[in-house]
Amino acid sequence: MTLALVTGASTGIGLELARIARADGHHTIMVADEPAIHQAAAGLGAEAVEADLATSEGVASVLAHLGGREVELLMLNAGTGLGHAFLDQDPQRIDHVVMTNILGVLRLAHPLGRRMQARGQGRILITGSIAGFMPGTFQAIYNASKAFLNNFALGWNEELKDTGVTVTCLMPGPTDTAFFERAGLLDTPIGQMKNKDDPAMVARAGYDAMMAGQAQMTPGLKNKMQATLAEVLPAGLVAKAHRRMAKPEDE
Repeated sequence: MTLALVTGASTGIGLELARIARADGHHTIMVADEPAIHQAAAGLGAEAVEADLATSEGVASVLAHLGGREVELLMLNAGTGLGHAFLDQDPQRIDHVVMTNILGVLRLAHPLGRRMQARGQGRILITGSIAGFMPGTFQAIYNASKAFLNNFALGWNEELKDTGVTVTCLMPGPTDTAFFERAGLLDTPIGQMKNKDDPAMVARAGYDAMMAGQAQMTPGLKNKMQATLAEVLPAGLVAKAHRRMAKPEDE
């Protein structure tokens, strides 16, 4: 039985990715930094690892749990956000976003990617975001971290050409998950949006793209249009538009 590893798997897109992997017949390890991961994994018949991927110790615990087992499907979905103005944010929370969204991905991608390359097979999914195309007014740290992931995933995928290993970047738009509450964005227009995407739909699109070896996937026509516009419009205009979406009510 092939082995799938999903991070950020206690809720939202990560939980749905794990659900799809299990339904597809893969033995699955689910990772998250909260106790809820144990109940989520038990409900799917999967293994659970409670680990904070913002720390080197958390990454080490995931690798230790794996031991010598080889991961065929690596879904690096763990991420966190942070709303409000940069100078009003808690420096410790800023560090946590950067460490989780960037270093938490790289510290797992490097050793497990090497093992895949040595075997000549493997599928990797990295959850970026269309936010990575936008200067993130009132979400500057988060958007910048997703810009890193979008760029990294696409560049790494090209490096791995003809190795038997592929990297797919999943770049969703606003999705109906706990992200907005955890990021402190419920007092913003984007946090209060009523028509966010279904995480099950986003996960299915990302999973299918990963299995097909596609370089990138942005689910939904509206999100594709927003990403395209963000790339072609002047950055200053995009930053102003983002202000209207992410500005807190008290700013």
